Amino acid sequence: MPSIQTALPPELVNNARRLYRECLRRAKYVGHRQNNTPLLVDMIRQQFKKNMLETNPEKIQTMMDAAARGLINHMLLESEQITGRKLSSKT
Repeated sequence: MPSIQTALPPELVNNARRLYRECLRRAKYVGHRQNNTPLLVDMIRQQFKKNMLETNPEKIQTMMDAAARGLINHMLLESEQITGRKLSSKT
């Protein structure tokens, strides 16, 4: 029986791994500032573990896009707080 990793395109698997690592980094960064690192890291791990058996590439890409949007939104918020300037505009 082939493993799930060999059933999916390698670039999708690699992108998912990179996204997971980046989500963990961001959780540790935010958690350190708010003193709740274990909680945030555990939440990230649970979400990825819950979906780790998904084999539909379109669904995986949709989930990855949503996670990436969340990371980008958080980074924009952090930048706005640091600089005091609004970087994103809502229409």
